[in-house]
Amino acid sequence: QVQLVESGGGLVQPGGSLRLSCAPSGRIFRINTMGWYRQAPGKERELVAAIISDGSTNFGDSVKGRFTISRDNAKNTVYLQMNSLKPEDTAVYYCYVDASFRPRYWGQGTQVTVSS
Repeated sequence: QVQLVESGGGLVQPGGSLRLSCAPSGRIFRINTMGWYRQAPGKERELVAAIISDGSTNFGDSVKGRFTISRDNAKNTVYLQMNSLKPEDTAVYYCYVDASFRPRYWGQGTQVTVSS
């Protein structure tokens, strides 16, 4: 069973940056969309960013202009560069992968805490 492994979370001060990475433990074929959701305590899970196989991207309104998403198709890896972080960005971040004819893959989640 292929799993998604996330890394890069942690504690950062407001205004700082973090880079999250997400890679599968094995090969996933026919990947379409890769992306990130987040969930803060007491809130619903929300889409942060997604990148489709053609390179087009989609961002949640709260992160537009601050976050970027990229992918390395050779490594099946997706990255989330988070800049100008705010306390309200504090959440558990989950990566996901959509591949043809397969249920969505989810990562285990990585904590991002923005605090002084």
